[in-house]
Amino acid sequence: MRKLDLYIIKKFLGTYIYAILLIMGIVVVFDVAEKIDDFIEKEAPLRAIVFDYYVNFVPYFANLFSALLTFIAVIFFTSKMAYSSEIIAILSSGVSFRRLMLPYMLSALLIALFSFALSNFVIPPANRTRLDFENTYVRRHYANTERNIHRQVRPGIYIYMRAFSVQSQIAYNFAIEQFSPEGELVSKLISDQARWDSTKNKWDVTNYFIRTYGPEGETIERGLSIDTSIYVTGKDFSQRMNVIETMDMFELDQHIADQRLQGADNIEYLLIEKYSRVANPFSTFILTLIGVALSSRKVRGGIGLHIGLGVGLSFTYILFMRFSTEFAASGMFGPLLAVWIPNIIFAFVALGLYHTAPK
Repeated sequence: MRKLDLYIIKKFLGTYIYAILLIMGIVVVFDVAEKIDDFIEKEAPLRAIVFDYYVNFVPYFANLFSALLTFIAVIFFTSKMAYSSEIIAILSSGVSFRRLMLPYMLSALLIALFSFALSNFVIPPANRTRLDFENTYVRRHYANTERNIHRQVRPGIYIYMRAFSVQSQIAYNFAIEQFSPEGELVSKLISDQARWDSTKNKWDVTNYFIRTYGPEGETIERGLSIDTSIYVTGKDFSQRMNVIETMDMFELDQHIADQRLQGADNIEYLLIEKYSRVANPFSTFILTLIGVALSSRKVRGGIGLHIGLGVGLSFTYILFMRFSTEFAASGMFGPLLAVWIPNIIFAFVALGLYHTAPK
């Protein structure tokens, strides 16, 4: 690699790391100010606050802002190069604008790969510790507010419960229906309640009766208590939606398959999370190209104008992301299209700016 490439890569990565550290310092200060009362009230140990919460808090939010901070970093140091006439000297020496983009894209590739690995394999296990801390010392105990829960747990096997209590792990007005491959009802269990027993990994069904339908007619079995396994656990009804943040790429794929099988109504949110873990790192390339094309020329207003334009585009990008994900959640767009719409739109913006950049 040429000295010029190493110079730009060093500038790029150095400014990016500095921006991450600066923003994370500000975010941590504000988060401490917001949660200090909860820490004191619930007597959270200092060691848990530092190592269980903030050590895992920083990577999560650093990765969340990674692409946008890349954009700001590119604009900042490239503007300084432009106003020091370094860009003019580089282009005048015979280096093409396309060749100038090489070290930028190599740096963006490193950041994108690092972000992808963090999102899919490093941050999920760290989030388990962070969310456990939040559930213990910050948030109130989770309560399942769903009513009339009806799910398919396996092909031909359906469960119903009027409500589920997270604290007691009890499902009220519990029922299991089993159908044949032809769609005929084979048996139906009805009970007052079923309690999840985590020690036996089974449901303890009380005051039940089972109707079985066969060639010889209907038979009824009654009893006070019976244990049963139905492919779901009490944990499946005791988790907040942000539990998907604790799943790596393979666990998330399996969870989506299980939720599809059970007929859950939150599939769109799960798919948005899955596709975002690829789309967000990829946006690093697009925002890097926009940043270089914008800040590689001298304009009146200096570096401040470039940074202002960069912040404006950043907020526009965030706005597109929010709108597109909401449209996906409401069913107007498919999750894959919704997640990639901001990248598609800004890719055209990046190509337009690239063609108009001074070369």
